[in-house]
Amino acid sequence: MNLKLSRWPFDTVLVANRGEIALRVLRTVKKLGLKGAVVYHALDRHAPAVRLADRAIEITGATPVAAYLDGAQIIAAVQSCVAGDRTVAIHPGYGFLSENAAFARAVEAAGLIFVGPRPEQIERMGDKVRARGFVHQAGFPVAPSAVEDDDPATFVARARAVGAPLLIKPSAGGGGKGMRIVRDLARLESEIERARSEASRSFGDGRLYVERYVENPRHIEVQVLGDAHGHVLHLYERECSVQRRFQKIVEETPSPALTPELREKICETAAGIARAVGYRNAGTVEFIFGQGGEFYFLEMNTRLQVEHPVTEQITGLDLVAEQLRIAAGEELGYAQADLVTRGHAIELRLYAEDPARGYAPTTGPILRLIPPQGEGVRWDGGVAEGGEVTSAFDPMLAKLIVHADDRAQAIVRARRALAETVLLGCKTNAAFLGRLLRHPAFERGEIHTGFLDAHPEIAAEPPLAEATVHKLLAAAALSTRPLRDVADAVPDLYAALGAWRN
Repeated sequence: MNLKLSRWPFDTVLVANRGEIALRVLRTVKKLGLKGAVVYHALDRHAPAVRLADRAIEITGATPVAAYLDGAQIIAAVQSCVAGDRTVAIHPGYGFLSENAAFARAVEAAGLIFVGPRPEQIERMGDKVRARGFVHQAGFPVAPSAVEDDDPATFVARARAVGAPLLIKPSAGGGGKGMRIVRDLARLESEIERARSEASRSFGDGRLYVERYVENPRHIEVQVLGDAHGHVLHLYERECSVQRRFQKIVEETPSPALTPELREKICETAAGIARAVGYRNAGTVEFIFGQGGEFYFLEMNTRLQVEHPVTEQITGLDLVAEQLRIAAGEELGYAQADLVTRGHAIELRLYAEDPARGYAPTTGPILRLIPPQGEGVRWDGGVAEGGEVTSAFDPMLAKLIVHADDRAQAIVRARRALAETVLLGCKTNAAFLGRLLRHPAFERGEIHTGFLDAHPEIAAEPPLAEATVHKLLAAAALSTRPLRDVADAVPDLYAALGAWRN
């Protein structure tokens, strides 16, 4: 597939994001022969993405996150600092402003090109409540639910009528924020208030809805692509069931749960939903998949997903390049039948966190970083040696992606690559991921969204032998400057002898 167009309608792509995704987008931009720009907060001034970009524009805010959420400032910065370019495209990455319809509309109003779906498509599908209503009316399966917007005064009563267990979800946003499982309806009202408070803090929107919670389901999503010429197709599914606090940790494709018949059914359902909305650019349709093979529409993410690399590994496509081609007005240029998948891919999210302490985020310097290498190994990272992990942003540091002929080989390759990864100075979940990959149930593909809750031993730190503890304490003590100074010091009595030798 020809990715380099004879003439792009833009010659600069600005990434309105940071970290791993900013670096990943810039690499494709460079590969396509385009100029890459990025915005950055002062905390990120030494980040790899800032160093790679042709232009780096500093933005400010009351907090670092607020800077990246300030769409007006970003657009103004682009207009003032990239004057003279033919046209500029803005790629929002994921998170921050990526599903903000007002930002997409403002980008277009400023004469820039937004790399993503149309603003009205973001409004329809990015809002979870509107999306559910649209999908239901279009005849696709959704779980029984109650929506606050329908009648706020009766929301609690209607939620009770759906029946336990319930899942409370915010109408805006994602990433697990504001979500609550309610098994005891006596706690429903208090959990609604907690969910509303968190949703308001995270998204500036406290509206909620509830749906019937399917116990121990799988989380299966389907990558879709659509162009401005009415062509929509799917790039098959991803299994994203291994999660903590509703946030994904491991993703893979193909799903070990799907038969060829179920795969075609769920993928065509996703493509049908995208066609119904006239979807343009990259998006992901997510489903809850029950133990009996039933599935329900969960939501649609109107952006590039964190886990998109596994799809790239099995299809051979560069999804960022496809996004840019679509934003440039190009047709997809291939049909569903032209897409052939190869092998199995797994992605591990490397987080700065301590799984044994409830996955609490950690901070610290990056003293040493040696990414893994080798056949079928890909490292998408956003930090560099000498950098600092702070509490200002999401704790994801990098993604380790492996590809092999089948799932068993991919697991072996992932274990080896993880063992070869060196990241010192900040505690990460690397050891936890190693234990997960070695768990018999994971090896068999017997996973679901409650997998880690069902197997708390994976998160727990294994006990160390007393002798090992003593050795580690001794090594740590001897590596500290005050103790080394004492150990190396010459006693006063001998020092008084001067240079005398026996």
